[in-house]
Amino acid sequence: MQDLLEQIEKGLEANLYYLSLFVALAIPDICGAIDASDGEASKAKYIKWFDEHLQTKYSTSFNGELCYYFRCSLLHQGSSQHSKSRYKRIMFIEPDRSIRIHRSIMNDAYFIDVKDFCNDMVEACKGWLQKVETTPLFQTNSIKFIMRYPQGLKPYVSGVPVIG
Repeated sequence: MQDLLEQIEKGLEANLYYLSLFVALAIPDICGAIDASDGEASKAKYIKWFDEHLQTKYSTSFNGELCYYFRCSLLHQGSSQHSKSRYKRIMFIEPDRSIRIHRSIMNDAYFIDVKDFCNDMVEACKGWLQKVETTPLFQTNSIKFIMRYPQGLKPYVSGVPVIG
């Protein structure tokens, strides 16, 4: 999990905002699944994880349900619009030294600083990890989590880095 979080941060440093945002939006799904008795992701688990770990930063203007709708529209349709969202669009602003827009509503759109959002998601995940990484549920479900194996993964492949 740490590798994934570090790659989000490296993506932000390299101005690879699409990549960082796509992965950051998956964090509540991943954490919700790892923290579940069935090891599966769901809308309810996504919303619950976001609301428990990020709601205080985003208040009622942007909650787990809105984030879930945005995640669905972005990851599945490549869109910033979802028919069930209270906003016509959710827009992520790239960092700019001359203007600062974060957690703002303008007309029927909600604006979020992409770097702040991704960093908030990473920090929330790190805090969550500290609380759960020694629990039996985490130990059971995290073994299925995707990892990078620099020397391969026997018996499938060796000597070649793989992600699996």
